[in-house]
Amino acid sequence: MSTPTICDLSDPGNFLDGVTPWRAFDELRAHDPLHWQDEGAHGRGFWSLTRHADIVRVSADPVTFTSDKFTNLEEVDEQQAARRRSMLETDGPRHRELRRLLIRDFTARAVAGYETFLRGLVGLTLDRLKEPSFDFVEAVAADFPINVLARMLDVPDTQQLIDWGNAIIENTDPQKLASNEAYRDLPFRSPAAQEVFEYGRRLAAQRRGGDGTDLVSKLARELDGRDFDNYFLLLVVAGNETTRHAISHSMVALMEHPEQRELFLEHPGTGVEECLRWASPVYHFRRTATRDVEMHGKRIRAGDKVVMWFASGNRDERVFAEPYRFDVTRADNDHLTFGKGGPHYCLGASLAKLELRVLFEELLPRLPDLAPAGPVRRVRSNFIHGIAELPVRRAPGAAGPGAASRPAPAAARPSAP
Repeated sequence: MSTPTICDLSDPGNFLDGVTPWRAFDELRAHDPLHWQDEGAHGRGFWSLTRHADIVRVSADPVTFTSDKFTNLEEVDEQQAARRRSMLETDGPRHRELRRLLIRDFTARAVAGYETFLRGLVGLTLDRLKEPSFDFVEAVAADFPINVLARMLDVPDTQQLIDWGNAIIENTDPQKLASNEAYRDLPFRSPAAQEVFEYGRRLAAQRRGGDGTDLVSKLARELDGRDFDNYFLLLVVAGNETTRHAISHSMVALMEHPEQRELFLEHPGTGVEECLRWASPVYHFRRTATRDVEMHGKRIRAGDKVVMWFASGNRDERVFAEPYRFDVTRADNDHLTFGKGGPHYCLGASLAKLELRVLFEELLPRLPDLAPAGPVRRVRSNFIHGIAELPVRRAPGAAGPGAASRPAPAAARPSAP
C-alpha cells in the first residue's frame, strides 16, 4: 500500500485552518501509523505516532522513549539542555523529586478547596462583559485561568503573565527558533523567558526563608538557580496556555452544538472530559528513542525523535465511537489530553477539570445565547492547539450577564484556601 500524501507536520503554517492537520491525522492513523516526517533545514526529521494505543505505549516507557533529550521538536545540544531543563525534560528519580515538590497542591482534594473562589472569579469575569460583542479569548478564556494561577503564585501581574506566555508559545515556530540564535540557551529561544526568570527571581528573593504557602514560596525553599527559573517558567506557561485554549475550543464546540449546552449542565462530569478530548490543547509531545525499536514494520533508531500526536489519538476511531461527534454525555472517555500511562501525566489535570466545570456551569446559564461574531484566528503552532481570537456576541434582546437563570456568584472575590 502506498503512503498517502499528507501535509508537512513540521510546518506550523499547516495548522492555521483548523482542517488540514485533522485530515492528515486521519490518513496517517489509517495508512501510516508510524510516519517519517522530514524537517528540511530545521531538524533531522521525526517519527509521527498517531494511534491512541501507540501513544500510550510510548508514554508508559520512559526507559525506551526518554524525555531527557527534550519534549518539543527543537534539537538542542548538551549545554542548551543543561540550562533549559525543567521537570518536563527529566525522567526517573529526578523527575519524581521535582514532581513531589508541588504534587500535594494539585491533587483533586487540594484543588477542590478552590471551587468557591473560582465561582466568585467567574462571576467577576462575566460581570465585566458590558458590550454585546467581545473577544472571548481576551475577556474570558485568558482572564480566568491566569487569575487562578496568579492567586496560587500570589502575584498581581496577570496581564504580564499572559503576555509572557503568548510570546514564549509564539517561538515554537521553527523559523523563529532559527532566527533567535542569540537566545539559544533560553526555552524556545524566547527573550520573554529571560523576563520571566528575572521576575521569578525577584519573587523568590523576597520569599525565600519565609513560611508562605504560595507556590513561589514553596519552590524557593527547595530550589535555586536554573532549577527554580525553569520550574517557575513552566508554571507560568503550562498553568495558563493549555487551560485557556481548552476553554476557547470548548466554547466554540458549545456554540456549534447548541443542543449540548443544556446537556453539559446536566452532565458536567462527562461534559468536561469531552471538552478536553475535543479541545486537545497540546497537539504533541516528543520523546527520543534510547535504543532501536521495531514498530509497524519499521525501525526506530536510537536517537530518533518520536512525536506523540495527542490530538490525533483523541480522534482515534479505534477508541472513540464517531470521534468527530461532540457529545458531552460520552462515557468511557479515554482521552490523551493530559498524557496517559506514564510519569509525565499532567500535574495540573485536576485543577484544569475544575476550572472548566465551574466556568461553564456559571457561564452557560448567564450567557445562553452566545454566538460566533467573526472568524476564529488560531495560534500559529504545531505544538499548542490554540485560539488567538474568538469574536462572539450575545443575541439581540438577550439578557445581560447579570440576569442569571441561577443565583449569580457573590460579587466579592472570595479567599482561596
